Amino acid sequence: MASDLQSAPSGSPAHSEPASTDPADTAFAAGLERVLVPEGWDLLQTLPPYVEADALKLGATLRAAGHDPELVSAVLTQSRLRAKGREKFGEFADRMLLTPRGLEQATRLPIAALHARRFLDAGVATIADLGCGIGGDAMAASALGLDVIAVDRDPVTVAVATMNLSAFPGSAAELGDAEAFDLDRVDGVWMDPARRTVRGPARRLHDPEEYSPPLSTVVRIARRLAERADGGAEPTSGFGPVGVKLGPGIEHVALPAGTETQWISWHGQVLEADCWFGPLATPGVSRSALVIGVDGAHLLTNAGAGAAVGDAAEGSSVPTGPLGDHLYEPDGAVIRAGLIGVLAAQLGNGAGASASASASASALTIDPTIAYLTTDTRVSTPFAHGYAVRDVMPFGMKRLSSYLREHRIGRLEIKKRGTAVEPEEVRRRLRPKRFGGESATLILTRIAGEQSVIVATPHRELGA
Repeated sequence: MASDLQSAPSGSPAHSEPASTDPADTAFAAGLERVLVPEGWDLLQTLPPYVEADALKLGATLRAAGHDPELVSAVLTQSRLRAKGREKFGEFADRMLLTPRGLEQATRLPIAALHARRFLDAGVATIADLGCGIGGDAMAASALGLDVIAVDRDPVTVAVATMNLSAFPGSAAELGDAEAFDLDRVDGVWMDPARRTVRGPARRLHDPEEYSPPLSTVVRIARRLAERADGGAEPTSGFGPVGVKLGPGIEHVALPAGTETQWISWHGQVLEADCWFGPLATPGVSRSALVIGVDGAHLLTNAGAGAAVGDAAEGSSVPTGPLGDHLYEPDGAVIRAGLIGVLAAQLGNGAGASASASASASALTIDPTIAYLTTDTRVSTPFAHGYAVRDVMPFGMKRLSSYLREHRIGRLEIKKRGTAVEPEEVRRRLRPKRFGGESATLILTRIAGEQSVIVATPHRELGA
């Protein structure tokens, strides 16, 4: 095992991170080797649920019982990672092996299941997970009945993924690289390229050609799968069944033509953009937003939308008008997917309209560069947070202080868009608790180019 964990093949990358030479990573790999032997695994499984305050005492107890100090450190590290991993993997985390970087980059299990469902619905039975990381996506796909070949070029990661897939006899992890993988072994491919630098200070990569592997490699793999389906001839279907996870900030112009890209929001946080090729793409849809919250999952697409409606960045293609009685803050996935125009049409038609709804019925923006929408009627939508407008005024600290004092407003939610003013600085200067016990939401933004403050009440506080 030691030699396996210390060397990696050369060639094109197939993992979210290449093998690291960082001393901390080397020490982690050494500790992981101890966990992978029966004594280490058995000890890990006997540990109680991890509690940070009890960790030192538990470590001392284990060492006093005769366990090797390095093994104790390793199993406690895994126990801590499992506790943290419950946020993404639920109770499955309690039987997993994890790495700090792998856990940070892993897909949440419910979203990984959505990825797998695309393949199942397209009739795909066997997939390669090229760049499998710790195996989160491979586990979800396996649990739904797919056979998965999980490939990674980092030996430590492969060892971890092997353990995490051990409950699924039709799936396995192996050492390898993306472009050298034999596509004849599978029906489809899932990929999760590295989107961070690995040398120097860590930073996110926004150009998909800087990913590892780059998006152009994913496109070639999708075409190779299509060629195989067409008997080696020039593919008539364009792409085979391939999905790839991209950074949510990707520019629309970088997306391959003939694909569908879906931005996913998880309880208000935009996590990823997934690009789907061939039979995995929804016909007639190039961009969509999936908003997942406490009330379930909701899908918004550009199906049937004209360019003016479906390509809105911020509020640029939506008509601008005066602030109405209600303001709407679109979900980040809707904004990233360029579906502001589609949402505006729905809001203008009581949220029941199709994407091709007439512009005359559209909600309006309050500024051509700001993605806030406004209507005179209250509309319920899962794709935006709604607010009832109470007042509006030009931005100014003295004016705002006087207003809050007059209305006894001391409990504030402060939001901003399109202004350099920071909410916490405004709160510090206002010291609102001294004004009273009433509550309000302050929205710092631009209206027709002017810095303004909107005083509002969230729809959720108004009742039905």
